[in-house]
Amino acid sequence: MKVQLEKTFPMPASADVAWALLQDIEGVAACMPGAKVTERIDDTHYKGTVALKLGPANMSFRGDIEVKRLDAAARTLQLLAKGTDSAGGSGATMDLTARVDAVDAASCNLIGTSDVSVSGKAATFGQRFMGPVTDQILGQFAANFAARVQAMQATAAAPAVAGSAPATPPPVAEAKPLNGLALLWAVLKGWLGSLFGRRA
Repeated sequence: MKVQLEKTFPMPASADVAWALLQDIEGVAACMPGAKVTERIDDTHYKGTVALKLGPANMSFRGDIEVKRLDAAARTLQLLAKGTDSAGGSGATMDLTARVDAVDAASCNLIGTSDVSVSGKAATFGQRFMGPVTDQILGQFAANFAARVQAMQATAAAPAVAGSAPATPPPVAEAKPLNGLALLWAVLKGWLGSLFGRRA
């Protein structure tokens, strides 16, 4: 099963600041709910995990991340991620292209295009739910990304103190398991809201 999405998210920081974070693969992964880079093999190859919680059950996906393209002139990053769960019952592949477009000196847009393919148990969500769930995940990612670039923008704008250490990005928070039931509930609420909204 395959889902394609294209989203634009406004960012509260300059394009240069957002691009600085987008090049940080560990930082980008930390913005993705439940995701974590566990090993850096070289500049373009990484290993990572994604934790998913479905009620009392926990699933853990392990896989590889490859940087396919990093274009500083176009502020564009392309990643290919592949993984399987620890039980081997599900697999997923994501081809993500993200671009930063400047709006003005203090804001920009993060534009993402993703092709997500799932197999095995993960595909049992069905086409109706896979799109909205993926949409919810991207929304959480964008919110986390925006919070980090806003903090980076504030740090960069702060006046430098003589002899002080150079500004560093905010620390990466501990990755929490992605709560699948909460995502499904959000999807159901959205679906019910649209259903009753049409009847009104």
